[in-house]
Amino acid sequence: MDPLPHKDLKDRTKQFALAVINLYKSLPKTVEAQVMGKQLLRAGTSVGANTRAAFRGRSKREYIAKLGIVIEEADECGFWLELLAESGAIPPASTQALHKESNELVSIFTSLVTR
Repeated sequence: MDPLPHKDLKDRTKQFALAVINLYKSLPKTVEAQVMGKQLLRAGTSVGANTRAAFRGRSKREYIAKLGIVIEEADECGFWLELLAESGAIPPASTQALHKESNELVSIFTSLVTR
């Protein structure tokens, strides 16, 4: 595979993880917000880590398995973002950009798996 798209995706998922970290830092200190935030933090940082691991995969099978994890974690981010917004923990507008990016990442990585 072409290494340039890999670099772009590695950078993009790292930026996504940093945005998740920044959102987590801004969350209210309520128990509910912190629990949902920690789940989002784990999933959001996992997207970038597993993207890197996928592109270092030793086989096609390992590559696809890691991309499957990336898809699951990016989709999970969408769930936690929805819960944070819909529960009233944070204003829905504060999750829109990250939610859009999580959906785009799911689409991108799904297309890589189905190639």
